[in-house]
Amino acid sequence: MKLTPEELSAQQFVLMDQLDHDDIVPFIQQNLKKWTSYAVIYFIANMLSFGLAGFLLVRGWKHPEYSIASDIGSFITGLTLAFLLLPFHEYIHVLAYRSQGAKQTSYAANLRKFYFMALADRFVANKKEFTIVALAPFVSITAMLLILFFVLNPSWQPTVVGTLLLHTAMCSGDFGLLCYLEIHRDKEIVTYDDVPAKMTYFFGRPVKSLTQIPRIST
Repeated sequence: MKLTPEELSAQQFVLMDQLDHDDIVPFIQQNLKKWTSYAVIYFIANMLSFGLAGFLLVRGWKHPEYSIASDIGSFITGLTLAFLLLPFHEYIHVLAYRSQGAKQTSYAANLRKFYFMALADRFVANKKEFTIVALAPFVSITAMLLILFFVLNPSWQPTVVGTLLLHTAMCSGDFGLLCYLEIHRDKEIVTYDDVPAKMTYFFGRPVKSLTQIPRIST
C-alpha cells in the first residue's frame, strides 16, 4: 500500500489497536478463539496433520514386523526439523513482504515467550498484502511437506508428518493475526510495524459501499 504511517489520518484511518510484541502470544490466543474462517482453516489443518499421524500408526499395526519405537524416533526427528525450519519460515515472510513493496525488513525473536517474527518497519500493508505475507510460509512449506510425504520412501513418512504437525501448530501467530483482520471485516484494515518501539499498529476506516459512491447525473 502506497501510504506512510503519517498519511493514514489524512486518509480517514483511525487507530484501532496497538500490539506490544511482548504481548503477541495472548493477542494471538484471544483472536484464534473467535469463530472465523481462518480459525476454522487452522483447526482443520491441525486435525489433518494428526490424521496423517494416526493413518501411519494404523497402517503400521497391520504389519507383524512393525516397530512403534522406530516410528516414534522418526516422528521426534520430524519435530526437531520443524524447529530448524523456523528461520526458513520467517525468511519466506520477509520475501513476501518484499514482494509487496517493503524495503526495510528484519527479524525478532523472544525465546522465553517463544515467538518469532518477520517485520517490515513502517511499511503500511492492507488486508490483501498482509494476507499474502501471513499465509506464504504456511502454504509453501505445507505444500513442500505433502509432496515429500507422497514421494519419499514410506520409512521417511513419520519424519515428514512430525515436521508437518509441529510446523502447522507454529503457524498459530499467522492465523491469529488473520483472524483479527476478519473479525474487523466491516472495516478497511491496514497495519504496520514500528521496529524500534517493538510495536505493531492496526488502523481502520469504514468500508466504502456502492451506495456511498456519488452518482453522476446525466
